[in-house]
Amino acid sequence: MDVRIIHFYPDLMNLYGSRANVLALRRYLERLDCDVTVEAVLPGGGADISKGDFFYMGAGTERAARAAMEDFARCGEPLKAAARDSAAMLFAGTAMDLIGKTVKEADGGSYEGLGLGSFTTEHGKKRIVEDVYGHTDLYPEAVVGFMNKCGIVTGVETPLLTSLDLGFGNEKERGPEGFRWKNVLASQLTGPLLVKNPKLLETVAAAIYARRGKPLPVDRPLDRWAQAAYDVTEEQLRLRAQAK
Repeated sequence: MDVRIIHFYPDLMNLYGSRANVLALRRYLERLDCDVTVEAVLPGGGADISKGDFFYMGAGTERAARAAMEDFARCGEPLKAAARDSAAMLFAGTAMDLIGKTVKEADGGSYEGLGLGSFTTEHGKKRIVEDVYGHTDLYPEAVVGFMNKCGIVTGVETPLLTSLDLGFGNEKERGPEGFRWKNVLASQLTGPLLVKNPKLLETVAAAIYARRGKPLPVDRPLDRWAQAAYDVTEEQLRLRAQAK
């Protein structure tokens, strides 16, 4: 199966090793015998994103995110069409801000997001830096990650993480975190998220297959190193959460 990955602004939005999310997914799909092409969307560059199978943007500084948005706006209609057609997408870190309705900056300025979600992000001067241990209704296993943000997100009706045992959510401690609609996933968690959470990686791959009308192959690759790293992280964060 041919799979086309659309990677928005891989240089501008690549904090915390965000590019590794694409590398992990590509490797996973190639081990399923998929022929994977990764196409970068660059500021001012021409790119036909209408036939993408997976759309991704990683984390950047708040300044980089605003610069990205100035170009990203041109992708609004084809990206919304792909989302309605159940295309798989992931927006990590500050990229999540850009798919909402509005971003309010710490200096009082504001700009419009893409509008895939109706939520608003308001940046403050205080950064929230901490580990996160939470739960999603996509699968039973816990989700682990790291957060470094200065934004409070309000207006999310369908979060990716329905609850947290440890860490700060969209707008409060141990509150819901991220955003999900159809196969659009967004989260302020970094790390990178798909590397730290093998089950989420599998879930994204399954969404790509399902859009083609195919089930994920039963004989799937298992990255024992990634799973072992997840197991250690999950155990330690769970114990920390239980101790609070």
